[in-house]
Amino acid sequence: MMNDNESFIREVNEELRSEQMRSVWKRFAPLIIGGAALIVVGVAGTTAWQWWEGKQSSASGDRFLTALKDAGDNRTAEAEKELAALSKDGFGAYPVLARMRLATLKAEKGDVPGAVADFSSIGKDSAIPESMRHVARLRAAWLLIDSGDYAKVAAEVEELATPASAMRHGAREALGLTAFKSGDYAKARDWLQLIVDDANAPAGAASRARTLLALITASGKLS
Repeated sequence: MMNDNESFIREVNEELRSEQMRSVWKRFAPLIIGGAALIVVGVAGTTAWQWWEGKQSSASGDRFLTALKDAGDNRTAEAEKELAALSKDGFGAYPVLARMRLATLKAEKGDVPGAVADFSSIGKDSAIPESMRHVARLRAAWLLIDSGDYAKVAAEVEELATPASAMRHGAREALGLTAFKSGDYAKARDWLQLIVDDANAPAGAASRARTLLALITASGKLS
């Protein structure tokens, strides 16, 4: 059984610890409370920002889908108006998507030079994520294929045709097709063969490349 001395010592120790805690609290209470408040405010701010961001993104997405529906229903003027507005005040990736869709509408209306210029402008905009810039440059190149101007196509996508590029298959096909159309069969063969030899090339691209390679071989212009 604990004797009176031990009981007294325990009470003294508890009192000392209590007094120390009160002293610590008096000294650091403002900091502790302030830190806790900052954590609460930080969490609340993050949550509020995420809510606002989600709301803005959802609203821009709805506007973009409305514009796409208008375009699909041949209400081109309405679609262009909404896309033009979205390109200026949309949230997240939607301003860029709106610009790209506007360029596509230009191409569909026959304004290929205007569409190419728009896609090329997106491709050169350093404020836009690289992957989206590459897609825009590839779109510009594919619109240029019909012109048969290899130099212009190469200016858009030749650097995307490297082995490390995720866009290499489309870039190589655009370059190969343009070279073929311009009558440069040797250059066309080189690009198309890269597609055929790439184990990761899409089946459709590889099939088209083989067909063109067969036509080049059959032409006898490389012998």
